[in-house]
Amino acid sequence: MSKLVFITVLNFFLVVVSAFPDGAPVDACVKPRANQPYHGQARSQPPHTSPYQIIQSSSNYGPGSQITVTIQGRDTFKGFLIQARDAATNNWLGGWIQSPNTKVHPECSAITHADPKPKAQATLLWQAPSDSRGGQVYFTGTVLKEYSTFWSELQSQVHQ
Repeated sequence: MSKLVFITVLNFFLVVVSAFPDGAPVDACVKPRANQPYHGQARSQPPHTSPYQIIQSSSNYGPGSQITVTIQGRDTFKGFLIQARDAATNNWLGGWIQSPNTKVHPECSAITHADPKPKAQATLLWQAPSDSRGGQVYFTGTVLKEYSTFWSELQSQVHQ
């Protein structure tokens, strides 16, 4: 029996270590803990302790306009899931321009990492809908330092 338990535990750790190396799945946008990874017993660190910042180049958008979003911090990180939201309605908004080592989830206006390599910074490009009247947008999501160390519900700041 102990051999079976050992094999089960070993398989669990193999799955945990290799889970989502190519980014968050699209259903991360709509699960009960939206925009947070489901990494076993691991839970998000308090947002105010985050060593990372999400910086946006502007909070205002017009039809088809683009905003640069940068993730940066005091340490490298392995992953992220960032979502664009309309400031007035909190609804998902717009889309992302896919760049190297990213994966886009247009279903929920999100972008995620596409590899587990350490990153010092990620620069992303968001595009407003071409048929919009314009308004204000903010970005929210999760930055992962390691599989079990992550910060969720981070919100962007506008670069002045």
